[in-house]
Amino acid sequence: MISANNVTLRVGKKALFEDVNIKFTEGNCYGIIGANGAGKSTFLKILSGQLETTNGSVHITPGQRLSILEQDHFKYDEEQVLNTVMMGNARLFEIMQEKDALYAKPDFSDEDGIRASELEAEFAEMNGWEAESDAETLLNGLGIETEKHYLLMKELTGSEKVKVLLARALFGNPDILLLDEPTNHLDLDAIAWLEEFLINFDNTVIVVSHDRYFLNKVCTHIADIDYGKIQLYAGNYDFWYESSQLMIRQMKEANKKKEEKIKELQEFIQRFSANASKSKQATARKRALEKIELDEIRPSSRKYPYIDFRPNREIGNEVLMVENLSKTIDGVKVLDNLSFTLGHNDKVALVGGNEQAKTVLLKILMEEMEPDEGTFKWGVTTSRAYFPKDYTQEFDSDLTIADWLTQYSEIKDATYVRGFLGRMLFAGDDGVKKLRVLSGGEKVRCLFSKMMISGANVLLFDEPTNHLDMESITALNNGMIKFPGVMIFTSRDHQIVQTTANRIMEILPGGKLIDKITTYDEYLASDEMARKRTVYTSDVNVEDN
Repeated sequence: MISANNVTLRVGKKALFEDVNIKFTEGNCYGIIGANGAGKSTFLKILSGQLETTNGSVHITPGQRLSILEQDHFKYDEEQVLNTVMMGNARLFEIMQEKDALYAKPDFSDEDGIRASELEAEFAEMNGWEAESDAETLLNGLGIETEKHYLLMKELTGSEKVKVLLARALFGNPDILLLDEPTNHLDLDAIAWLEEFLINFDNTVIVVSHDRYFLNKVCTHIADIDYGKIQLYAGNYDFWYESSQLMIRQMKEANKKKEEKIKELQEFIQRFSANASKSKQATARKRALEKIELDEIRPSSRKYPYIDFRPNREIGNEVLMVENLSKTIDGVKVLDNLSFTLGHNDKVALVGGNEQAKTVLLKILMEEMEPDEGTFKWGVTTSRAYFPKDYTQEFDSDLTIADWLTQYSEIKDATYVRGFLGRMLFAGDDGVKKLRVLSGGEKVRCLFSKMMISGANVLLFDEPTNHLDMESITALNNGMIKFPGVMIFTSRDHQIVQTTANRIMEILPGGKLIDKITTYDEYLASDEMARKRTVYTSDVNVEDN
């Protein structure tokens, strides 16, 4: 068990948390939610002891081991992948190193033998003989192939390092597990594996995540941070949302009844306070009036952008034809003879473990990259807007947000342009912010405003939810569902894929394609085995499901 007792944290004059009391018990998974800046990651640092509180304390049951998901992707660059995972249980790894050092001594003494015996006993008690196989199981489950287990961390890609650090946090059955955005940079298969792991995990889990589907799958409780307070709810994310909305409605209804009672008492007092025969009744009503207190309904600190992609032109029947498209990068074929046609109702989710392949396909379709072989042709009625995975260069500028967006607008009127920025929560003086100083979330919202102002009838998204808070992800999801045009997108957010896509394209290892007209959940259920094959024929058919 881990608990926060009267915890207060002040940053300057501002209290980020004030008198927080909360207890996290064994066997439960707690989702920490709140708006950007509410202090979710900060609270995890307080619980882990990485950050000292201004007042209050954190208590952990004596003897219990706490494990955290580390965020420094370069910290273990000189370590072997498998060792990095096993280092997650520091004491076990220390025993392993000390044992190896003792047995390697050329002058092994009696004292060394006694020490080795003590270490062997502790090693066995900690299930040390299964440590290596347990670490390999975690890595394989997250999609790190066995041949990479003995590489150095610096030889892995960024997304692979994230998976290793996650395996490190999960290793050794910790009593308390703290995870800050564990699904970031994971593909959908790895996220599904992590969901099952946490569902079957018997100890305490505290997780910060913006993935609603993930929180619904794994959480038994939701801890909502708002205005420096933490309110605990039993149930998953959807249950929290319904409960919190119900509570607000009940408070509003109670206040409405109180306001009606106040009005009734005030009218009686005003009418009869000067009447001698009614003076006692008027006085009694005054006392009753003084006792009525309205519940304080403080508005949430959450802010939802308004994302609405409206095409300027209706799209025709001919949207996109792709024929025999191939691309090899650094000697690896990422796209192999892809052929497909898009119709005017298609919303396509690109899935699969090869992130590069999906990005390459989108770049080719946006003419940012040339294919090695094959052709593609957009229909004459189409207009396209693109959200790239890497948008660094777009914001390498001293322009203000308003001037930047005006470049992409056919209508140069300042009020018109600022209207699109306002929908993305850039109000007032925010419009004169320089592009260089924007946060990750602000940059993403700027790109959404650019896509909205374009009026395009084909939208292409490459991982648009990175850096977004829950409210912005929800707004994006709603905007994607409502969009009447054609869409091709990649996303690690299961709920966005499931609720938006009506067609699934999985790019397989080697660059082949599975293309099915279906929802994502139906695809996973019906083709669980078939989609795992690594060898496919070059002929790809679109199947109705």
